[in-house]
Amino acid sequence: MHLREWGNANAPLLVMVHGWMDTSFTFQFLVDALAGEWRVVAPDLRGFGRSEWSHENTSGYWFHDYLADLDALLDEIAPQVSVNLMGHSLGGNLTTIYAGVRPERVRRLISLDGFGVPRGSPAQAPTKIAKWLDAIKAGETLRPYASLAAVAARLQKNDVYLTANRAAILAAEWADALPDGQFQLRADPAHKFPFPTVYRLDESIAIWRNIVAPVLWVGASDSQIAQWLGYGKDDPAEMGAESTHSPEFSERLAAFQSIRFNVISQASHNLHHDQPERVARLVEDFFA
Repeated sequence: MHLREWGNANAPLLVMVHGWMDTSFTFQFLVDALAGEWRVVAPDLRGFGRSEWSHENTSGYWFHDYLADLDALLDEIAPQVSVNLMGHSLGGNLTTIYAGVRPERVRRLISLDGFGVPRGSPAQAPTKIAKWLDAIKAGETLRPYASLAAVAARLQKNDVYLTANRAAILAAEWADALPDGQFQLRADPAHKFPFPTVYRLDESIAIWRNIVAPVLWVGASDSQIAQWLGYGKDDPAEMGAESTHSPEFSERLAAFQSIRFNVISQASHNLHHDQPERVARLVEDFFA
């Protein structure tokens, strides 16, 4: 597992976990915006970035393997103490589940635009398994890009708030040169296999209820998650407070013993790329 580390080794520890098809470098802009002294450690999850690919990846990657990796990582860098933990997207889902399974290991928790996925239905099970079997037979590949500029353009297509300069910086770390001069993402194509399992929200809620650490949920005004989860673009929220948000959002918010919710405006799903200074202020205020 490749780890990226910033800051003072004697400063308070902050562990950051990236999202799907991403790398630890995704947090560079956020780290640059931090005003205080921190020791920041961020792994490349298995099969992403500079970390080793799984050797048994013929059927895809499994969420619980990421949990085991995070558990082993914290045992290595912060044994027997609680840590400040933050995750984005997949990393946000990973860290919130971890905090409910290992509540004594998490001091405070921040999730950037990651609190589960749309509720699944048992009726989806036959179709999901069939799609998974078909994908295994067909295999998965990652498309090549003609240049790093093409990779940067793809990043900007996904994120209208991402500046050209930041896109170019991310592209240089996000992609590897191929022998033919093209570029490809630093990721195992097996990550693209669909999940054969149905997302069971009730299980996630039961785990979230077990979290004892204070939680900060940071959403993005223009994220797709804001659309399907139905949270507002401006108003902060707390557990038990009057809310104009959707029942789906309120149900998830109510699962936490202590939670704050903030929205970053003029930001897409990758809010730490779009508004790193504003996200950094929330992060430092909360963890301090």
